[in-house]
Amino acid sequence: SVGGSTSTSDQCSPFDTSGQKVVQLSPSTSLVAPEHTTGTTMNIGNNGFMGYYIGTSTYEILEITDTKMVVRAIMGNNASLAWYHIFSTDPPNATPEPEYNNMVWQDEFNTDGAPDASKWTMEVGNNNGWGNNEAQYYKADNATVSGGTLKITAKKEASNGFQYTSARMKTEGKFDFKYGRVEMRAKLPAGGGTWPALWMLGSDYQTNSWPACGEIDIMEHVGNQPNVIHGTLHYPGASGGNANTGTTTINNATGDFHIYSLVWSPTKIRFLVDGTVYKTFINSSATVFNHNFFLIFNVAMGGNMGGAIDPAFTQGTMEVDYVRVYQQ
Repeated sequence: SVGGSTSTSDQCSPFDTSGQKVVQLSPSTSLVAPEHTTGTTMNIGNNGFMGYYIGTSTYEILEITDTKMVVRAIMGNNASLAWYHIFSTDPPNATPEPEYNNMVWQDEFNTDGAPDASKWTMEVGNNNGWGNNEAQYYKADNATVSGGTLKITAKKEASNGFQYTSARMKTEGKFDFKYGRVEMRAKLPAGGGTWPALWMLGSDYQTNSWPACGEIDIMEHVGNQPNVIHGTLHYPGASGGNANTGTTTINNATGDFHIYSLVWSPTKIRFLVDGTVYKTFINSSATVFNHNFFLIFNVAMGGNMGGAIDPAFTQGTMEVDYVRVYQQ
């Protein structure tokens, strides 16, 4: 009837799916055992329904994750007829996501001094604000290894015509990879205007200009928005301020170490903090995320995302305990 038909048999009928439906949540009242349900029911307004129409707008949520939801519905208010729907971000018959457990590259930052030159290249300068109107001048001296951690320190100090200094380091030409799991344990700098990032750039960026080369920002944090962690993808049609991003809020990002992770496969890109997924992107052969990328660590000051710099800021340090890359 919601399709305008009076037939009593199954058929395909037109139905307008545009607009939005109001969904109210209520406790479940079914006889499903507590260990097999979330205990929550969705009631979809204005004759809304999910999947195949069975004469109801009420669905009990049995299971829900970031990629899958299982619901149970009673057909036409007949308690003896229950339907079960599975909604998933995975295509039907999808190939299982690979497991990445073989560590292929790492830096544990256990040797005091400058960052390991066999693994990292230090970048110098402001480079016209690095495309983001950033206020810092990068110097190699602002990155040191001591006490088992890499320390990238942004400082309020004059250098080469700029009022702030920091460091930026990359693995370009020394290590890049396609697909795998990246883990970085880090403690972030505090202070308005700080903008630390642990990220990756497509290795072909010099011949395949950004954003066509792709960019994967595993972790970004803005000192003016404490504890909000950003995971972002840049690609044609979704870059800069229009990038594909997700956020999660954690406790004490600047006082405690947290593990920032990326799991990157031919079918998915997932962003995690402390083992919890907060953003999933469906990858495919049609995207730009199917070639080699290299790692970049930096702490920027101000700029398009960093925002206003606190006049009282003197210095802030991002500490990285380790970075590890796993593949199959």
